Amino acid sequence: MYLIQLLLPLEDNDGQRLPGALFREVREELVARFGGLTAFSRAPVEGLCQDETQRVEDDELLVYEVMTEALDRAWWADYRRRLEKAFRQREILIRAQPTERL
Repeated sequence: MYLIQLLLPLEDNDGQRLPGALFREVREELVARFGGLTAFSRAPVEGLCQDETQRVEDDELLVYEVMTEALDRAWWADYRRRLEKAFRQREILIRAQPTERL
């Protein structure tokens, strides 16, 4: 089993706040595909990233998590590209880790 985490920024690369409808669409699609979702959205987390010019970028993020038996890397790669376009981002981080249900 895998735990998949999506780190979604609240603003696009130009600092414009992203609409709530965009996050609802992502939630609905993930729930439909994986049967559930955990959203860490009450207090956004802070993400810091140093770019190639050594400038530190500061993002407020929401974290969505889903669990799945199999890791479909091709689907996730395509989905990441779709999210990057919709969220107007150079990169959106999606990470997977093996997990065990206790």
